[in-house]
Amino acid sequence: MLWTEKMFGVKKPILAMLHLDALPGDPLFKYGSDMDTVVEHARQDLHALQDGGVDGIIISNEFSLPYQRQMDRVTPAAMAYVIGCLRSETRVPFGVDAISDGMACIELAAAVKAQFVRGTFCGVYVGDGGFYNNDFSAVLRRKAALHLDDLKMLYFINPESDRNLDTRSLADIARSTMAKASPDGLCISANAAGQEVDDELIASVKKANPDVVVLCNTGCRVDTIERKLATADAAVVGTTFKKDGVFENRVDVERVKEFMEEVYRVRAKLAAE
Repeated sequence: MLWTEKMFGVKKPILAMLHLDALPGDPLFKYGSDMDTVVEHARQDLHALQDGGVDGIIISNEFSLPYQRQMDRVTPAAMAYVIGCLRSETRVPFGVDAISDGMACIELAAAVKAQFVRGTFCGVYVGDGGFYNNDFSAVLRRKAALHLDDLKMLYFINPESDRNLDTRSLADIARSTMAKASPDGLCISANAAGQEVDDELIASVKKANPDVVVLCNTGCRVDTIERKLATADAAVVGTTFKKDGVFENRVDVERVKEFMEEVYRVRAKLAAE
């Protein structure tokens, strides 16, 4: 049994993104912006996702654009404040993603008692934000120092919008990462949020790493989720849950319910095979 089945209580769980508004210090957090509004928007999205039936939630600073490789301390502090305000209302397992700072992600998880994290913990990439090198030796030592033995780690192995300077196949990169860091999950992405991941890419990574949870990380929609769950063990869903499927909008509970109804159908079909 995969660990995801134990944590979320189902096979092929759907992990929904809860995108926080811009936070203090972010360019989009304008003069007159208010943390009370950030909390209230997060509360609305949290309840829409839970009422719609998702299995887990990943809380991220999605609108801290452009992302910092080493976050200002105010960012994880603000994230922790929001999560603390909503902790008593959170009914499903939750994780955090402090984009794009793996160390901040680990420390935030320790502060808010998250059950899992998603992040770019390894690899060397180049993109709009420049060149960046991830030191997973330091991240994993910090995790050990904080005694986060039960914290599950979901690794990006091809982050959205950035090019991996490692020229090996993604399956080989995944296999090597497994040997060196033992990630709990591998997130397979397309080139940008909302874009569809190639089915063969997911299948190749899963075939090369049968014992690890492989997640389809982008582009899951009502019309694609059956194909994605045919090979992926779980899916991360964000944009398609927003009103009109627009990234910048709030979560639409009816879109969540429609999507999850399709997931229930797919799970029943797979169970019967």
